[in-house]
Amino acid sequence: MRKIALLLAFSLLVTLVPAPVFGAEVETEAVSGILMDAASGQILFEKEAHKRLPPASVTKLMTLLVAVEAVESGKVKLTDKVIASENAWKLGGSQIYLEPGETFSLEQMLIAISAGSANDACVAVAEHISGTHEAFVEEMNNKAQELGLKDTHFVNAYGLPAEGHYTSAYDLAVIGRYALRYPLLTKLTSIKEYDLRDGKFKLWNTNKLLWWYKGTDGFKTGWTSEANYCLASTVERDGFRMIAVVMGVPKPKGHFSESMKLYNWGFAKYQFKQMAAANTRQGVVKVKKGTALEVDAVTPERFGVVVEKGKDKDYWVETKLAAGVIAPVQKGQKLGELVLHKGKTEVARTDLVAGMTVEKANLLLEMKRVFQGVFSY
Repeated sequence: MRKIALLLAFSLLVTLVPAPVFGAEVETEAVSGILMDAASGQILFEKEAHKRLPPASVTKLMTLLVAVEAVESGKVKLTDKVIASENAWKLGGSQIYLEPGETFSLEQMLIAISAGSANDACVAVAEHISGTHEAFVEEMNNKAQELGLKDTHFVNAYGLPAEGHYTSAYDLAVIGRYALRYPLLTKLTSIKEYDLRDGKFKLWNTNKLLWWYKGTDGFKTGWTSEANYCLASTVERDGFRMIAVVMGVPKPKGHFSESMKLYNWGFAKYQFKQMAAANTRQGVVKVKKGTALEVDAVTPERFGVVVEKGKDKDYWVETKLAAGVIAPVQKGQKLGELVLHKGKTEVARTDLVAGMTVEKANLLLEMKRVFQGVFSY
């Protein structure tokens, strides 16, 4: 009965989120917030987006990113056994109550972080990947510098209040946008519930948008008395993905309602205008001295632009290709560009790449072509 009551309350909260008025600007109770197009990084809405604020457990978005990159690089494996240390055991806040010496797989620990917001799991993972929690935090800050973040500095991997531990709504959106290149990360952050310790410990994802808002598959919530309610999230509908970040929301569950307000406004006002689908042929480039005489130039990913609804006219695409290339040609090698214009103004561009590998022709094939050319002549 309690679960049913909660679900009814959740449904009511969704219906109470104000529907956006077309053409009107959106407002938010968040101290800081941003709505970003995930494909291009275009900012659709912002409020004090560069203000340095404590992020609470939204910190764990960077923790997960660094951990997932360690998995992707082969440094660690999801099947690794992670042993909880005394440092992990004695940590407070949200946790899975690790005991010193208790062991879980790295994958289970990452689920405990992404779904259960477990501080103790953050320390255990940090020590497993980097040797010490401090060394892992240094990797987090190095990643922030690599991404060009100007308003971010981490002191810990879990987000409890600490002097000098801060980030901004804009920086969190950039981290989220970068994180989307790793399907493993959204797989982890989209897990709604999970059983630990043979079902004796139940994890429920703290991001209620996974239940309340269609298309949500990330990222992370946060709350402390210092930070108030925070949420970095992402939603995709009909090929249009946005990232929303709200920080410093004063009311319980307000980080959910304020995020939904931004998404509602964004989906009502904007749409993704696709100009080319992923892996589609946009032209052909001649190949000299290759096993093939030509190679398709394709789009490595879908190409388009986010536009205001009703303002999607006058867009056109220009294809720029190399006159020719000399073999060998590697699949994915740049062969040109696709340029999107609105009227006379350039809006965006993307690389066109080789759709396949073309090896260098051997001497026998070259001679055969010469004889065929003479014969044809």
